[in-house]
Amino acid sequence: MFGDDFRARFRNPARPYDARSFVTAGRRRIALVAHGRRHGPTSRPLFRSYPPSGITTLTVVLNGELSFEDATGKRGEVAAAGFAWMKAGSTVWHESRHSAHEPLRVFHLWIAQLGAQTACAAASECIAPKEVEEDGPVRVLLGEFGRARSRLRQAPAGLNLFHVRLKDRQHFRYTAPEGHNVTWLAVDRGSMQLQAGERVLWEQVVLFDDCAGTVEAQADGETSFVLGSARRRT
Repeated sequence: MFGDDFRARFRNPARPYDARSFVTAGRRRIALVAHGRRHGPTSRPLFRSYPPSGITTLTVVLNGELSFEDATGKRGEVAAAGFAWMKAGSTVWHESRHSAHEPLRVFHLWIAQLGAQTACAAASECIAPKEVEEDGPVRVLLGEFGRARSRLRQAPAGLNLFHVRLKDRQHFRYTAPEGHNVTWLAVDRGSMQLQAGERVLWEQVVLFDDCAGTVEAQADGETSFVLGSARRRT
């Protein structure tokens, strides 16, 4: 089980893409690499999330299936390739009884909400796998990429989050929107070779330097990763 807690256009020769999806820019280098911390298998219930006031959480299931109950008593299930969005309040997560006994892998992200959004009542929203919009190998969880948009009704502005799945030696290219000065990625499976010769391995999280530019990479084997970009607030 993947128990690490990370709180913390691509180019495919076989398919052309709308050039408006990105602009030509310099390359971005890695500023920080982290491996997270292992805590061993997670007990049942798998975990309880207690985000402080003003924190919203997004949980994407990479493999397996989860069920949850939020602070309002609402229950739901999140299948592999789906995700859940939680606003305020605590949430209890369980491994679903319908899971096919395969290793469970989940990416759990905490997002600070500012202004009037910090006082919102507890609420949750689930997006089923078939409802997640895609553009090539990029699945859009938050924000937009190419022709794909997030299906969340209350998605935050100024934040992109994608789940990307690449085949061996497939290329990926991403230029963050203007104003986004924080870009990071976390590898769930496989590894990646970046344009500057750097490598990002399985279970590593990397933060790119604070400047405009393009992230370019090639997959080493079947590779799955989560990538996000946003404007840093001070």
